[in-house]
Amino acid sequence: MFKHIMVPVDLAHADKLDRALAVAGDLAAHYGAAVTYVGVTSNAPSAIARTPEDYRDKLMALAAAQSELYGHATAAHPVFSHDPAVDLDDTLIAARKELGADLVVMATHLPNMADMILPGHGGELARHAQVSVMLVRNSG
Repeated sequence: MFKHIMVPVDLAHADKLDRALAVAGDLAAHYGAAVTYVGVTSNAPSAIARTPEDYRDKLMALAAAQSELYGHATAAHPVFSHDPAVDLDDTLIAARKELGADLVVMATHLPNMADMILPGHGGELARHAQVSVMLVRNSG
């Protein structure tokens, strides 16, 4: 049913991605799908990576670890943006289209009052991705 799964990841919150990564790994194993882990960041040094190459290496390491853990083909797709916080939704939609992914599995938080005013990234992606989007809550 699914051939290519895209998993947006925020390396700054990698400790909160376990459930979404497990769901993506299980679905990939079930359907024989490849998984591409997409990270969006800026070119500027950050607490996560000092250079774009360092960020790319860390994203590739996450993809390799998931491949080893779940046994599916993986790839890393870093995207560099001038302002990731502003560009995130459009960047993820464009990455999904570029990759040709037919499913997106994305971690999400529990809804809160702010979500009444500003939609979450997962909801925006689901509205515009033109493919199935599975939002996986970390807890709740």
